[in-house]
Order: sequence, then structure tokens, then C-alpha cells
Amino acid sequence: MEKSCSLLIHFDKGTPALANEIKESLEGSDVDAKVEAMKKAVMLLLNGETLPQLFITIVRYVLPSEDHTIQKLLLLYLEIIDKTDSKGKVLPEMILICQNLRNNLQHPNEYIRGVTLRFLCRLNETEIIEPLIPSILANLEHRHPFIRRNAILAVMSIYKLPQGEQLLVDAPEMIEKALSSEQDPSAKRNAFLMLFTCAQERAINYLLTRVDSIPEWGELLQMVVLELIRKVCRTNRGEKGKYITIIISLLSAPSNAVMYECAGTLVSLSSAPTAIRAAANTYCQLLQSQSDNNVKLIVLDRLNELKTSHREIMVDMIMDVLRALASPNLDIRRKTIDIALELITPRNIDEVVQALKKEVVKTQSTELEKNGEYRQMLVQAIHSCAIKFPEVASTVVHLLMDFLGDSNVASAIDVVVFVREIIETNPKLRVAIITRLLDTFYQIRAARVCSCALWIIGEYCLSLSEVESGLATIKQCLGDLPFFTVNEEGDGADTSKPSQQVNSITVSSRRPAILADGTYATQSAASETAISPPTLVQGSLASPGNLRSLILTGDFFLGAVVACTLTKLILRLEEVQPSKPEVNKASSQALLVMVSMLQLGQSSFLPHPIDNDSYDRIVLCIRLLCNTRDEIRKIWLQSCRDSFVKMLADKQFCETEEIKAKAQISHAQPDDLIDFYHLKSRKGMSQLELEDEVQDDLKRATGEFTKDGDDANKLNRILQLTGFSDPVYAEAYVTVHHYDIVLDVTVINRTKETLQNLCLELATMGDLKLVERPQNYTLAPESSKQIRANIKVSSTETGVIFGNIVYETSNVMERTVVVLNDIHIDIMDYISPATCADVAFRTMWAEFEWENKVAVNTVIQDEKEFLNHIIKSTNMKCLTAPSALDGDCGFLAANLYAKSVFGEDALVNVSIEKQIDGKLSGYIRIRSKTQGIALSLGDKITLKQKGVAI
Repeated sequence: MEKSCSLLIHFDKGTPALANEIKESLEGSDVDAKVEAMKKAVMLLLNGETLPQLFITIVRYVLPSEDHTIQKLLLLYLEIIDKTDSKGKVLPEMILICQNLRNNLQHPNEYIRGVTLRFLCRLNETEIIEPLIPSILANLEHRHPFIRRNAILAVMSIYKLPQGEQLLVDAPEMIEKALSSEQDPSAKRNAFLMLFTCAQERAINYLLTRVDSIPEWGELLQMVVLELIRKVCRTNRGEKGKYITIIISLLSAPSNAVMYECAGTLVSLSSAPTAIRAAANTYCQLLQSQSDNNVKLIVLDRLNELKTSHREIMVDMIMDVLRALASPNLDIRRKTIDIALELITPRNIDEVVQALKKEVVKTQSTELEKNGEYRQMLVQAIHSCAIKFPEVASTVVHLLMDFLGDSNVASAIDVVVFVREIIETNPKLRVAIITRLLDTFYQIRAARVCSCALWIIGEYCLSLSEVESGLATIKQCLGDLPFFTVNEEGDGADTSKPSQQVNSITVSSRRPAILADGTYATQSAASETAISPPTLVQGSLASPGNLRSLILTGDFFLGAVVACTLTKLILRLEEVQPSKPEVNKASSQALLVMVSMLQLGQSSFLPHPIDNDSYDRIVLCIRLLCNTRDEIRKIWLQSCRDSFVKMLADKQFCETEEIKAKAQISHAQPDDLIDFYHLKSRKGMSQLELEDEVQDDLKRATGEFTKDGDDANKLNRILQLTGFSDPVYAEAYVTVHHYDIVLDVTVINRTKETLQNLCLELATMGDLKLVERPQNYTLAPESSKQIRANIKVSSTETGVIFGNIVYETSNVMERTVVVLNDIHIDIMDYISPATCADVAFRTMWAEFEWENKVAVNTVIQDEKEFLNHIIKSTNMKCLTAPSALDGDCGFLAANLYAKSVFGEDALVNVSIEKQIDGKLSGYIRIRSKTQGIALSLGDKITLKQKGVAI
């Protein structure tokens, strides 16, 4: 059996020392050899060895030693060994130990006295302690503070023993007297802790009679004072008015730890606006003064909790919170922005946006490791601000458009998506945005950004000048046509002009080809890579731009987008341009571009030919320009934008619904008691207490004090561990709270005999760890006992707890074992629904390496019904918009997302199809960064998907 010890020592079990070798070393005169021998003895005892033959040797040869290290190891040895027999009586040889301990308590060396007093704090045998009490009390008045502080702790531990009050009847009076005259901060803290633990009324009286001097006390004592206040107010909330002033005075303490604890205590005791504002100010001060990133993250968590429950007060603190953006740590910045975004109001939106703009400019001027990721974060924050408050869009859109060509593709995508949404929701900014977009289009280097920018150009270039500018910009970025030529003389002809070689490098590729007439020729293509940004020369680009380079790499999806944009611009030009020759000229140029792309896609120059979807799309655009109908024109020029407007409306609806879901729903019973504030007596109450009374009345009236614990849910969490016919019945109530699992096990003795040494033995499988072993109990006939076991969780993986109950009876000497049912810890207790952007979801889906593929096997025959069943069973959130799930086509695809308490991401894709016979088929794919969550979630889905429809 493992034994408790206050020292953790590594011990290699492969080479255990022999007892005889240890005994020889202890009997020698070499001090170093004795130290090593004592260490080996302690390690062997900790690993279950008894070593009874060493006790007399240690008494004879180790007790008299004056070496401090040996004396320390001796106390560890005495702490571990069994000091009682099987019946609980102290062994007679322990009388030898008592004499040595008494000598140590009177030793002239302060260190030996101090460590001996500290050792006595861990003794539970009153027979050993009783003869030592006069020596312990004498050390309370020793001149050295190290001895006094340990003597006080020894008195406290003795007084807390079952017979401690008989051993030390007047201990509280002595400690209170020592506290009044004590000057050492640590000893003073220990004395006050003893009163707080053993004589709470004396501690309260001492505190209330010295209220004015509390700010001058040391940090250690102030922390104990706060702990006392929390305990007193938790048991009697009506007395918290006496202590609020003490907490307010400690908010300005020089110790950061005291300030933090004060703020937390103040929030837990009072909901008055003055108290919450003072606590928030304290947290913001700590946020600025602390350099440790972990401290900043903890303080931000506290501010986030205040934001949830006291948003009106935190709104005024938003600029103080935003100062945390000065930290280079990305997690701190992300958490700060998340808090600030939920505190923006029409009053502070201008200040917040101005601060975010300054941060964006800083990312441009300074070179840091994660500047691109931070810039993306800021762009998303500004995007959110502009959607909530459209009036600020004009102040930020032009600044952000400078980053359309950002090397960080994710940041550039966020910018162009932001521009696309702003140009629809802010019609007044349309002309300015289009003009700026056409001017900066050549800077874009990412294909996805180009695609979105081309869609904006095609949809929102409405006037004649805008349409012509759009066509000219696309033409210049594509360069000269065709994209490649075939030279019958055997030389690859470059379509780029010589003057263009200044700003680009041309790479030519040649290969033989057979012409239609059977003659040989050389087929060549030129791709250009810009080495410096092109410059504007009289309104035109000096060299072919980004579109040509991207298309020559084989990106024909972008080529299809270019074709669609040109088609929209030509159709728009027909409406706004009265001159038919101009329209025909532009149309023929657009057709030439599309035909050249098809020619490039079908050539053998590129390693991969054009895909079928892009080919069909470009051919459709060619046919449309050759034969335009009014119905087709309406689809291309109106329906596309209508779909986009509908998508924005759905997005706004989802965000609104999410905000409503987060809002706390509280209910009050009609017969609840309400205290009327104006009828109360205000005599002797401070302004803070009056505010607190008002807030309490409001909470009581709105039902915020009503506990939301559902008895039915509690009953569902009770697990039966034994059978009804077993002599011992046991059931467990499982509580899962983040990293902790608490098992409250009720054990009932159903026999007519007394059960002795009853022990609940538990073991775990998976990433679970038992914190401490439950102790032995004696259970009377037909009586019950509540046993609590704590288990730590380290990852999101389904774990199993198993064990048995062992006991003895007076009639049967053998130990009886009752095997318990296994307790399976559900993964659903660790994950909660969460949201993330589509871009983030796709990025994680591509990065995560663990995938679990589950085939659909269910009796449910409706696609949406099955999706809702999976969502409910997995405790995840559907990221796919409701509008995308409308209709009845026999197919359904949806993305689900959840986050665990350990910060792990769980991604699920549901793809199902309705067969001819009405059954559903398809797959559910789970991806995660760790194997545990993918496997556990897959097992859960496999178990639940056959369930009845919800």
C-alpha cells in the first residue's frame, strides 16, 4: 500500500537497497553514508516495505546525530512508519521517539526546533503528542520568528484533533494573546489562521476592532482576512455590509495578489454598480501592470465573467480593456478583442474603431512573427463593428482595402469579404469602393481574393464609366492574347512585349506538335512572374498583371470567374451604352478572352487540362454573349445579387438567434417574496449597501436567484453500482465540472451486522486519475455513509471508472468483496456547442489529421429529422445556414462544430442521401486534432444514430 509523505522522492525500483546494507551504513560514523542510507530507507518505506529491523538501529545511531540533514530525514522516517498496531494503539517503542522529540523541542538550534514543530503538525497520535505539549507551548514565546510561526501551526493542528480541545483547553486565548503582541508577518498570519479555523468568533472580533489598520497589515495576513470574509458572508449574507468597507480599502493594497483576491471577493459578495465598477477597475489595473501572460489571461477571464453579468458597467471600461492589445501574445489579443466586440455601443463605437485602426497601421509598420494573423483578427473585428454599426464603415473600408494584396491570404480574404458585405449594406459607399477596388485590383495576388473582387466588379459596376473601367482593368491584368502561340518555324513566340521584361520574368515552355495539315511545329507558352508591382502609366498598367499569372498556372476556376464577370459587364454595357459599335467591340474582346482560355485549357502545355465545370461555365458565357435573352439577362444581373442579399439576411438572422440564445432566461414564481426598497429602514446603511439591496431585489423579482437545477436531470445522473440483493448497496451521483469529476457514492449496509474497515476501492482507465484514496469506515447495521471521490481529467476521451467495495465482519475474518458496475464518463460532458467562420472550419478540416468515418445506419427517413437527431445526440452546433437546408431534394450536407473544455476542436460533416426505398444512406465524418475526441465522438454517433426520431 502506498503511504503518505510530505516529500516526493524519485525511486528506481529496479535496484532496491538491502536492509542489511542500510543497517551497516547507519551504524557507521560516516555522515554522508548515513544520509544516503536514510534516503534509501525512506524510499523503501514509501514503496511498501516495512523494514522493522531498522527501527532500533535508527534509535541508537541516528537519533543522537546533530547533523541537520540527518535530523530532517529522521523526521521523514518517523512520519512514514506505522506508529500504531492493528487495534489502533500506539506501539510501546514510540516512547523512545517521544523523548527525542522533547529534546529537539528544547534544542538550542532554531532549525531543529522549527522542523520538529512542523513534523508535529503531521502527527495524529494523541499519546505521542500529549507529553510534548508543555514544550510546544513554551516555543510560542521563543525569540526567533521561525520557531514561533511553526509552534502556532503545531498548536492549531493539535487543537483540530478529535481530542485536541481536551489537550489544549485554552489554546484560542493563548493564540489571541500571541497575535496581539506578534510582529513577524508570517507568525501573525499563522495565528490569525488558527483563530479563523478553530475560534471564528475571536477572529471576527479581532478583525472588526482593527478595521483602520488592516491596509497596513502584511500580504499574507490580508489574504487570510479575505478568506475569512468570504466564509462568514457565505454562511450569513446579511452581515456582508460590515465587511464591504474592508474589501474596498484593500483594493488599493500594494500587493497584486491581494488586489486580485479583493476584486473577486467583492464581485462574489455584492452586485451593486459601485462595487462591480471598483472590481473592474482593479482588474484593468492588473491587466496593465502585470507582465506575465498567464496572469493577463486569467484577469481577462474575470473581465469576461463581469461582461456576462454586468454588461452595462463594463461598457464604460472598454477602452481600458483594449489597452491589453499592447501585449505581443496572440491569445491575449484574441481574448481582448472578443470581450471588446460584445461591449460596443453607439456611444463608444467610434473610439473602438479608432483603436482598432491604429493597431492595423502598427501591423503594417512593424515586423513581428505573427503580424499577418493579428491583422486578420483585427480585420474580422472591424468587419463585425461595421456590420453592427454601418455608419463607421466609411472610416475603415479604404484603410482595409490597402491589404487586398496582403501576403497573408487569410487576411486578404477577410478584407475582400468585408468589402463585399459593406458595398451591399452601404449604398452610399458603392461608388467610392468600386473606384478604389479598380485602382488596387492589380495588387491582388491570391486567386480566391481575385475571384471575390471580380464578383464585386461584375455586380456593382453600374454606370457607364464604371463598366468601361472594369473592362479595361480586367483586360490589362490579363495581358496580350492569346496566352500562347504556335510558331511553325520552331521557335516559341512570346506574347509579351520586350518593354515588359523590366517588371517580370518570362518562362517559356516548348514542345513539338503536329498541325492539322500533318506538318511539325513547336508549341510554346509563356508564364510571367512579377518581380515588382506594376506601375500605372497614363491610366494603364505597364505590364500584364495578376490574372494572367494565375491563369497560366492552371487556375481555370478563376478563368471561369473572369468569364462570368466579363459577361455581366457586357450585359450591363448594353443597358447603359447607347452606341452599338462600342458594345460589339467590347463583346468581341470578351469572347476572344474566353476562347483563348479554352484554347489554353485544352492545350498540352499545362500538366492538367481544364476541368469540366470551368469549361461548361466558360462555354455558357460564350453562348450567352452570342444570343442574349431578357430572361437570361434578368438572372445574371438581378438574381445573383438577390441571392447574396438573402444570404446576408440569413447570416444576420443566425447571429440574432445566437444572441437571443445566449441571453439569460430567468423566471420568478408569482408567490415569491419581494422586499420593497423604499419601505426599508436605511438607518446605518452605506450607499454601497443601499445599492446592493436594490440589485438583490431586482434579481429576486426577475427570478435570477432561482436555481436552475432540474431534479429530473439529477436523477438521470445517478448510477446504480451494486445489485439490490447485495449485502452492501451503493449508488453514485456523478458531477462533471471541467477538469474535475466528483463521485458522491452512497453506501448502505443492508445487513444486521456491523461492517468494519469498509473501503471503496476505485481504479480508472483512460486519461483519468484518482486524486486520493478514500479512507476506511465502520458502518453500523442498516446505516448509510456518503463517500466522495475526486478524479482529474486530462483530455477529452471516454474514460471508465471501475472498482469494488471491501469490508470485514466480526463473524467472518476474511475480507468480503462486492464488485461495482463500471462508470462510463460520457464525452458529452466535456464538449459544448460553438461557432466558427466557414473559412476557419475549412482550414481546420484541412489541417486536422485524425478522421473517423461513420456510415449512416438509421430508421429515420427524413434528412432534416436525422440531422436534428445527430445535433442533439452530439451536443454540437450546426454551422450551415437554415436557408441552405431548405427544400426537399433528397440530399443534405451540413457542418457541425463543438469545442471541448480543454480547447480541442471537434468538426463533423454530415452528408446523407435519400434512397429510392426511402432509407437514408451516407457518411458522417469526424475530424479533430487528437485521436481521443475523434474516436469517442464516433462511438457516440454510432450508438445514438439508430435512436428514434426526436
